[in-house]
Parts: sequence; C-alpha cells; structure tokens
Amino acid sequence: MAAAASAASEATTPPPTRVPAGPPKADVSFKVNGRQQQLRLDTRTTLLDALREHLRLTGTKKGCDHGQCGACTVIVDGRRINSCLTLAVMHEGDEITTIEGLGQPGDLHPMQAAFVKHDGFQCGYCTPGQICSAVAVLEEIGAGVPSHVSVDITARPRATPAELRERMSGNICRCGAYSNIIEAMTEVAGDAV
Repeated sequence: MAAAASAASEATTPPPTRVPAGPPKADVSFKVNGRQQQLRLDTRTTLLDALREHLRLTGTKKGCDHGQCGACTVIVDGRRINSCLTLAVMHEGDEITTIEGLGQPGDLHPMQAAFVKHDGFQCGYCTPGQICSAVAVLEEIGAGVPSHVSVDITARPRATPAELRERMSGNICRCGAYSNIIEAMTEVAGDAV
C-alpha cells in the first residue's frame, strides 16, 4: 500500500524546474579599423550589432535591418557588405573597415573630402554606408570587376556615371543626393573615368 501511495505521489509531483542556459555564445576575433578585437557574443549577433553595440563604432548605421538600404555597409576583406545581413561569428579572422577607419576629422579619406566638397549628403544618415560603398566600388572597378551595365565584360570597366550609379544602386539616399555622390566619386576616380 505504501508503495502505491508513493507512486501516486510521484505522478503528481511536477518535475524540477530547469533554468535555461541562455543563448549559445562564441568567441570571435577579427581586425576592425586596424585593431585586433576579441568578443564573446551570442551566436545570433549580426556584424552590425557587434560593431555598434559591443565595439561602440556607431558610424555604421542601422537603417532597414533587412539589407535593402545600404546604411550599414562596411568593407570586409576589401569587399563591401551589408553588415545587418551577416553574423559576427562568420567573420573570424577577417579585416573589417568601418567609416571610422577610413579617416578622421583633419585627416579625411579622399572620398570623405569629396563628399563634403560636392555636398554628397543632406541629413547624413546614409552617408557612412554610401562612403564605404563608394570606396569599395572604385576598388572593384580598379580590379576589373564588371557590373550589369558593363557592355563588354572582358574589357576593363571605367568609372562612368552609368557604371557608378549601377554599382551604388544598393545604397539608398532618402534625401536624393545621388548626383552629388556621383560627382564626388568621379572626382576621386580621376583618370579612371
């Protein structure tokens, strides 16, 4: 009888409460603007959030958070990417350049100086992504990477207005400073036009 009562009691006793362990974390190490960085992050952390929230590099902006506006564009190993669409842990060992790594007040990158000279911004929210993208675009052209408007994909592309507009089409400027951005890029491109 005692065994039956004990079994009945166990059947009604709820199982012990388990405290969740929390989201999985991982160590990631990469170079940001020339400085080695090591972070322990939730594996779901985007590169954008790692830069803004963990490294306090707030020049890179969170616009749409869906890869549609380009405000979060950074340069990773020489290529421009939307940092909101990639996880930080995917960039172990990579070299990342944000707007803060291109130049500083008093020592602007040529593209930053050209944006100022040609009024390549209005509200400025998209400007960091625009500038990072513009720098990488000129590097793509210099490397001979064709685009959708390249007439002859075997010929070396040139920094024509049509070529620059096509390559910058992933960076949205709600203020409409597109013609000024192209003027700034054309100036920096110089002989490549």
